[in-house]
Amino acid sequence: MKALILLRLALASAWNRRYALGLTLLSITLAAALLLGVERLRAGAREGFSSALSGTDLVVGARGSHAHLLLYSVFRIGEPTPNLSWAAAQRIAAHPAVAWTVPISLGDAHRGFPVVGTQPDYFKRYQYGDAQALALTRGRLFDSLFEAVIGASVARELGYTLDQSIVLAHGSPELEGAEHRDKPFRVVGILAPTGTPVDRSVHISLASMEAIHVDWQGGMPLAGLSVPPELVRKFDLTPKTITAQLVGLKHRSDVFRLQRELNTAPGEALSAAMPGVVLDQLWQMLAAGERTLQAVSALVAAVSLAGLMAVILAGLDARRRELAILRSVGARPREVLALLIIEGLGITLAGCLLGLVLLQWAVWLGGAWLQSRFGIVVAGLWPGQDEWLRLAGIVATGLLASLLPAWRAYRLSLADGLSPRL
Repeated sequence: MKALILLRLALASAWNRRYALGLTLLSITLAAALLLGVERLRAGAREGFSSALSGTDLVVGARGSHAHLLLYSVFRIGEPTPNLSWAAAQRIAAHPAVAWTVPISLGDAHRGFPVVGTQPDYFKRYQYGDAQALALTRGRLFDSLFEAVIGASVARELGYTLDQSIVLAHGSPELEGAEHRDKPFRVVGILAPTGTPVDRSVHISLASMEAIHVDWQGGMPLAGLSVPPELVRKFDLTPKTITAQLVGLKHRSDVFRLQRELNTAPGEALSAAMPGVVLDQLWQMLAAGERTLQAVSALVAAVSLAGLMAVILAGLDARRRELAILRSVGARPREVLALLIIEGLGITLAGCLLGLVLLQWAVWLGGAWLQSRFGIVVAGLWPGQDEWLRLAGIVATGLLASLLPAWRAYRLSLADGLSPRL
């Protein structure tokens, strides 16, 4: 009975001070949403990074760093890696344990976007996220020379549409050199957004990649020689080298055996990297940034709870007479203590619940946009165990923040409250 009376008194007192407490409630709500939101974004960014390439068991290239190979061939970041010979790629494709392979050839660019030479199987085999396949929003895949399929970011940022004529340039996006103006390409397809490096890539066939370089040697155009597009088909357009090869196995259990076999094979020096393992290792390098984000969100929550304590403390002087009257009608000091704790705990609980509701609404509203634009897969609507623990931490901190004002009210004497000092 007394607990119910205290709860009613706490609600009435809070309503009487609703404007000041409302601002505190708002700050706790935003702090809780930020603390949980940063954690969800961190987890989503890690998941999106690790699953930028899913469904591929190995990425094979020339001997070198596995991280360098993945960064360049998958994310198009960093210095070019040594090339893999086409003969070696064919031997890998013929291996009894291999189900499929997709070659990737890099080295050219278009207005700051990397050009990827590959085969039509690339669009079926390349998967991201939870085994999601690439899809076209408009057009079709290339099936002839000098046709290109562009990513969603390329189309959006450059304003390209189907049948757009584009000219590729020799060299990486950072070091674009001479343009292949004599062999323009036509955009025949535009891919749906994926939040992966595919969005920022221009895709052409391996034969097209060879075709634009038939009159080049050593990375430079041959002086006095220019082969027109209509004569290019007379040349052998089989690639001599590629940048890397995506490999899918018949049985996932063979991955370690084949990786060891390729890494130690005699002849051409090869590197076979497991994408999931390497991407997890790369993400560990960003751990300092993760901790910084978590620390900032925790500080915001702490500041909001400190504001709650400040509001209750500031309101004590105005409430000294109110609390003294409660004492005079029979309320015990511990009941006054409980009253203020209930108020502080109630505001904290309400802020946590509203923060959770705000976060769920934001996830529902912007989750699909985050995934398509940035590749961040935000977790489902129901909070996970870590989120419940963070909410419990906020509630516990709010309880501690309300103890100091409550203790001060507990120690106020009845006479002090009835005759407050001016």
